[in-house]
Amino acid sequence: MTVRKTERYDVVVVGGGAAGLSGALTLARARRSVLVIDAGRPRNAPAAQVHTYLGREGTPPLDLLATGRSEVAAYGGRVAEGEVVTAGRDDDGFLLGLGDGSAVRARRLLVATGLTDELPDVPGLAGRWGREVLHCPYCHGWEVRDLPIGVLGTGPWAVHQALLWRQWSADLTLFLHTAPALDDDQAERLAARGVTVVEGRVAGLEVTDDRLTGVRLADGRTVPRRALAVTSRLTARAAILETLGLKPVEHEMAGHVIGTHIAAGPTGATEIPGVWVAGNVTGLLDQVVAAAAAGVRAGAAVNADLIEEETAQAVAARRARAADATT
Repeated sequence: MTVRKTERYDVVVVGGGAAGLSGALTLARARRSVLVIDAGRPRNAPAAQVHTYLGREGTPPLDLLATGRSEVAAYGGRVAEGEVVTAGRDDDGFLLGLGDGSAVRARRLLVATGLTDELPDVPGLAGRWGREVLHCPYCHGWEVRDLPIGVLGTGPWAVHQALLWRQWSADLTLFLHTAPALDDDQAERLAARGVTVVEGRVAGLEVTDDRLTGVRLADGRTVPRRALAVTSRLTARAAILETLGLKPVEHEMAGHVIGTHIAAGPTGATEIPGVWVAGNVTGLLDQVVAAAAAGVRAGAAVNADLIEEETAQAVAARRARAADATT
């Protein structure tokens, strides 16, 4: 679909993942004119299935999004492929510039652009990302249960991560890699749970017949593994928000920075009036079902804000008519 330069919507949703589409569906069902602009780069595209999403368990991510687009369209919402490259505000609302040179106007914005996973600097990780290189046990743990699993230590949360993944397999190895040295308490806890600890840098992965078979260390050793859990840095895709003056802030967990996010209130409202966010761009740890729920909350809040504006305008118009009638 080509967006015409003069089009104006109640709401433009930037980002067509679970959060953006859920927000758009909520708004379309509220009889709002809504346009979703999606760049087509979903974070979970490498994964085979979506998990822990009640009623959608095991659905391929791209199938889930295709269904969502159809549902939005069924209520009159529109979905366009494209990329928003600029955003500004004037007396007529928001003006968005698209990558193809066209533009579109909106009374309100809902930004659900997600995040980027920045992987540790180990050769081979990116090529196995979403397959045997995993980040979330609740998303992928069942699929690798009882297999030999490795955990790549890259920060102070490595021990926590190893103990968490131990729930899914008794054959668990923590590669310390760049993580801090263990203290006595940490070493005892890992030993009590039967977690093997391997010191030394990880240099790469061993892959046989397009399947992960081992983790290669810098000293030449290879430890057989069938899956490897990593911690990525979670970086909000916030370029379009930055053009409006919204800067990402660091996100801390247990006192350590794990990435960046856009600060927002419980419904996704940002410090800029008329701009909401939903999904991983603000909730870095949200799984798909949580991102979808956040989209619904944000959509409802945007609709409520528009109702307040329209009611105020209607009251002002009514008073003006009454004043004219008395003169």
